[in-house]
Amino acid sequence: MAQEIELKFIVNPQSVEALRAHLHTLTDEHHDAVQLTNIYYETPDKWLRGHDMGLRIRGTNDRYEMTMKIAGRTVGGLHQRPEYNIDLEKPELDLARLPEEVWPEGGLPAELAARVSPLFSTNFQREKWLVNLGKSRIEIALDRGDVKAGECEEPICELELELLDGERDDILKLARQLVTQNGLRQGSLSKAARGYHLAAGNAPRHSKPTTILPVPPKATVEQGLEASLELALAQWQYHEELWVRGNKAAKEDVMRAIALVRHALALFGGIVPRKASARLRDLLTLSEATITSAVSAETAVYSTETAMAKLALTEWLVTHGWRPFLDEKAQGKINDSFKRFADTHLSRHAADLRTTFEHPLGERYADQLPRLARNIDSVLLLSGHYNAVQAQAWLENWQGLHHAIKTGQRIEIEHFRNEANMQEPFWLHSGKR
Repeated sequence: MAQEIELKFIVNPQSVEALRAHLHTLTDEHHDAVQLTNIYYETPDKWLRGHDMGLRIRGTNDRYEMTMKIAGRTVGGLHQRPEYNIDLEKPELDLARLPEEVWPEGGLPAELAARVSPLFSTNFQREKWLVNLGKSRIEIALDRGDVKAGECEEPICELELELLDGERDDILKLARQLVTQNGLRQGSLSKAARGYHLAAGNAPRHSKPTTILPVPPKATVEQGLEASLELALAQWQYHEELWVRGNKAAKEDVMRAIALVRHALALFGGIVPRKASARLRDLLTLSEATITSAVSAETAVYSTETAMAKLALTEWLVTHGWRPFLDEKAQGKINDSFKRFADTHLSRHAADLRTTFEHPLGERYADQLPRLARNIDSVLLLSGHYNAVQAQAWLENWQGLHHAIKTGQRIEIEHFRNEANMQEPFWLHSGKR
C-alpha cells in the first residue's frame, strides 16, 4: 500500500505552452510524453463507488498495472488516500492479488470478480517533470487527452502534483509557486468522477443550494469548523465548474460560496482570532473583485487571484492553520462539543433574526438582505445535530423571506416574516419565548 498525496489542477488549454515553459525552469528532470490508457471497472449496482473505491487497469508501453484506491480525504483537489498497485502481465483484473485489508469486510466479496466490468476509459498523453523541494521529491504530470464512456466524452487537460517522497507541506509550497501563473484552477472533479458522470448519461449539471451541514454525533468545535469550510469550498468548486461550462447563473452561486467561507470564519471567530485568517480573507477579497469584474468565466476561474484564494483555503484546512494562533483557553473551547456550541449560537442567530424582523420594515427590507443571508448560512452550518425535518422547516421560512425580499414580493414578505417569527426553536437550551 502507498499513501497517495496529490494535488490536481485543471489547465486552460490556451495556457499549456506557457505552463510547460515555466515547468522547464524548475528542473532538468523532464520526461517526454507517453500514452496512458486506463480502463475503470464497476459493478452494475455501483458497489465500488458506494464504498468510495476506485478500480482501474493502466497500460503503457505493453506494461500493465492494476490499481485500487480506497476511501481517504479530499479537500479542494488535494487527495490523500491509500492506493494499492499490482503489476500485471496482461490487461486482465486479478482481484485475488489485492490484500484483504482493501475490502470493507476484510476479504474479497463473493462473486465481485464476476460482477465487475469496464465502465469508462481515459486516454491521455502524460508529460512529467521531477522536482526536489525541501525534504521532498515531487512529480509534476501534465495530462492531455480525453475520458470516454460509450458515446460520451470530454477533454482532459490537467496538472497533477504527486508527492513521491517527503512531506505534504512541500507539495503545497510548490503549488503556491505554480499558481502565480495564470491558467490553473484547482479541480474538484477527478478523471474518475467525470467518467462516472459520462457513464450515467452525461446529464446536465445544475446548481446545488447549500444544505444543512451533517456532522458526526460527537463532533468537536474544531471538526465543525473544518466541515463548514470544506462544505463552502466544495460549493465554490462545484459552481465554478458549472460557470466555466457555460452556466452563467452559476457566477452568483460562486460568490455565495465565497460568502459562506466568510460566514464560517465569522461563526467561529469567537475562538479563532482574525489574525489567524488574515491572509486568507485578503485573498478572498481579491478573488471576489476579480470575479465581479471578469469579462468571462475563464478569465475569472483561471486567474491567479482565484487560484491563490482556493489554494490558501485548502492549505489552511489540511494544515490546521488556525492552531498556532490559539491560546490555552481557545484550545479548550475548540476541543469542546460542537453540539453545545451549536445550541448557544443558534439561539443568538435566532434572536438577531427576531430583533431585525420583529416589525414591518416598509422600504428598508433590502437593507437587511446581507444580515439575513449571514444568519441563514450560520443556521445551515449549525443545524446538523438536530431533527432534519424540523430544522429544514424552520429554515424554509427565513429562506422564503430572503427570496421574497430579493424578488420584491411585498405580500409574500409579510407572510414569511410572520411565519418565521412565530416558529418554535428546534434546538435545545434555546430560551423559548
